[in-house]
Amino acid sequence: MESIEFLNYEFLGNSLKDYFYFIVAFVLGAILIIPVKAFISKVLIKLSGKESDGNDIKKYNSLLKKPLQYFLLLIVLYFSVNFLNLPDFMIFKEGSGVNFEEYLTKTYNLFLLVTVFWVVSKFIDFVGYKLKNKALKTESKVDDQLIPFAIDIAKVLTIVLGFVMILGNVFNVNVTALVTGLGIGGVAFALASKESLENLLGSFTIFFDKPFTVGDTVTLGGVTGTVEKVGFRSTRIRTFDKSVVTVPNKNIISTELDNLGARPVRRVKFNIGLTYDTSVDNIKNIVADIQKLIDDHPMTNQDGRVRFLNFGASSLDIMVLYYVDSPDWEVLIDAQQKINYEIIDIVNKYKCEFAFPSTSVYIEKN
Repeated sequence: MESIEFLNYEFLGNSLKDYFYFIVAFVLGAILIIPVKAFISKVLIKLSGKESDGNDIKKYNSLLKKPLQYFLLLIVLYFSVNFLNLPDFMIFKEGSGVNFEEYLTKTYNLFLLVTVFWVVSKFIDFVGYKLKNKALKTESKVDDQLIPFAIDIAKVLTIVLGFVMILGNVFNVNVTALVTGLGIGGVAFALASKESLENLLGSFTIFFDKPFTVGDTVTLGGVTGTVEKVGFRSTRIRTFDKSVVTVPNKNIISTELDNLGARPVRRVKFNIGLTYDTSVDNIKNIVADIQKLIDDHPMTNQDGRVRFLNFGASSLDIMVLYYVDSPDWEVLIDAQQKINYEIIDIVNKYKCEFAFPSTSVYIEKN
């Protein structure tokens, strides 16, 4: 009996029995979180796509494990705290005091909404991760470009929606009046964000007009590289020296752009300079052999031309023009290197020499 009466001892408006029920409810709820979280995880993974492997599970855990756990803990806390009452000094009385209950409720709602939209945002990231992996398996590059853009839009909308709900439910802001006020100040906002809007419209132009896709090699305003990502404001281009150049989207649609990745072939053109003591027969033989080399090479087409064209200041110039049957830059330079080696062997076969800039000096004796 004494132990039962001991549980009726009150502290801050609640008996020890109430605190005991609160602790038991919270502990049981925390234990139940484990199977509940596992069930929710299975549902979310299935919603993101039917096929999932070990890498998908690891990615899911890295993104959603913490936010989902915090969300479930807040739910457990809500049901557990019902066993407790506010102390008398925290109960709001008309005309005096502070409404602690209202502040605690708003604080709880704030944390709950933050965790809800945190879970939604991370789930969008997980869906984007799976869609990107699927896009890598397709031949089309359009989805590689469209998926990151769509994920960014979804996350921005989630953040805006979460911000609006927090203003309305936590801070009691009249959202309708706020939207009306923004409508009145919309002109000023549009003028202030003119450049950002131009870049956003530029990104939509890129998606609909499709001057390039992610993975294409482009030349834009003196910058040559591979397109890595098209965002709201800018496009990232990885140059051949591995640096990243960020180009505003409005500049892309207003500047001449050369999509090297859209070329069916890549052209190579240069001159070979032979010394002036090279005989006509050797020149003819060298031209014929290089022409045959280009025609027979597995990576070139039949549009190549080799011609003796110019009498240069220090050399007899032979033009070499051919096309490599691939838009890939790596394939181009590999094929070009092999052909260059063969050209050196051809010139050496006829015991001729490559010319270099030189000056002859004649001394006249009186």
